[in-house]
Amino acid sequence: MMLLFGSFNPVHRGHTALAEYAIEQGLCDAVAMIISPQNPFKQNMTLASEMDRYAMVEAACKATRYPDQIHASVVEFLLEKPSYTINTLRYLQENNGHEMRFSILMGSDLINTLPEWREAEEIIAGYDIYVYPRPGVEMTYKTARTTFLADAPQCDFSSTDVRHRLESGDDVSSMLTRDVVKYIRERGLWSIEGKIERLSLQIEEQPTASLHLERGKCYYRRNEWGKAINDFRRAEELDTECVEAEQFRRMTEEILEYRYKDIYNP
Repeated sequence: MMLLFGSFNPVHRGHTALAEYAIEQGLCDAVAMIISPQNPFKQNMTLASEMDRYAMVEAACKATRYPDQIHASVVEFLLEKPSYTINTLRYLQENNGHEMRFSILMGSDLINTLPEWREAEEIIAGYDIYVYPRPGVEMTYKTARTTFLADAPQCDFSSTDVRHRLESGDDVSSMLTRDVVKYIRERGLWSIEGKIERLSLQIEEQPTASLHLERGKCYYRRNEWGKAINDFRRAEELDTECVEAEQFRRMTEEILEYRYKDIYNP
């Protein structure tokens, strides 16, 4: 059983392509995509709920070429948070170690941080680790049981990129499977409305030029010109060198001026 850990926030085609590759190359009999409720290295990341991410991973697994061999796993939901890989591995060994052998699949960025993980020595000594290349990240650390998968599929986007596109209302069909897109739309995950709400809460706690600029851009995309201008102006007040806020404000004012003339001069 190969273990592919991740926040999967959301799961995308790059994740499932790696799982399919592992099966096709005979690296394992099955892949468990283990959804991490809280990664200790990503505690500031805004996560969809555990069950939302599980539902999306489950849908993505069913859409793979090997739905009987690629599965979503909620094992880390049962363990202490934040999620430490060593705790998960010990739990799996205690409960399933007599039935199966475990290996780990991770990116070249993660293997480089492995020595910093909790009780890394036990992981290094006890498990085969398969490493896929991440664009622009060279593998600088390896163990005696590390295999580098030079021909593994590479993905030029991340879950962060997917979230940004969703919040901007852009097409994500090339990044996500159809059922995952459908689930996100039905649940209203990573919508521009949700982003505005989140930014507003952050602004209430500590207003900054960058937060007002980002919310202004959201209003701009929604054609809410007055709210956009207010945010851009506030960003300029908080940071007099915020050139981007000034540029957006001027563009918005030009749009309003054009529309005003168009209304009264048909």
